[in-house]
Amino acid sequence: MIKGLFETHLLIRDMDISISFYESLGLKLEVRYENVAFLWITDEKKHMLGLWKVKEEDMKIRHFAFNVNYEDLILAPQYLRERSISIKPVFGRGTEEPIVHTWMPAAAFYFDDPDGNELEYISMLDDTPMQLSYVPYLSEWYLEIKKNREDL
Repeated sequence: MIKGLFETHLLIRDMDISISFYESLGLKLEVRYENVAFLWITDEKKHMLGLWKVKEEDMKIRHFAFNVNYEDLILAPQYLRERSISIKPVFGRGTEEPIVHTWMPAAAFYFDDPDGNELEYISMLDDTPMQLSYVPYLSEWYLEIKKNREDL
């Protein structure tokens, strides 16, 4: 029955700053009211982000991931830097290359919006999932795959 996620919502402090930030990522503003705005995530209008302006005491930080293709993920550091957005270290790893969620597997970069909501660019990899004792960088993931094949 479920065909995907249609919309998700974030709590924000400043409507103008948040709309500008998400538009810089390519989202398109559909409608804006005093304390809520809705932006299309894709041109196909199948995925939507709702922004809800709340008082500081009502803020709650959220996380969600944008699905991107592999080529765009590799270009993400430059794309984000051009928009003055910093990639953040996660899982004890730095920001020099994507990390890999090995159980999926998928490569990802993480960054925050102006309110501290944690966002992720994620791209599924065509490899077989693997359980590792650490979160590898993408280059380490490919070394693990090669090692695994040699062990066979």
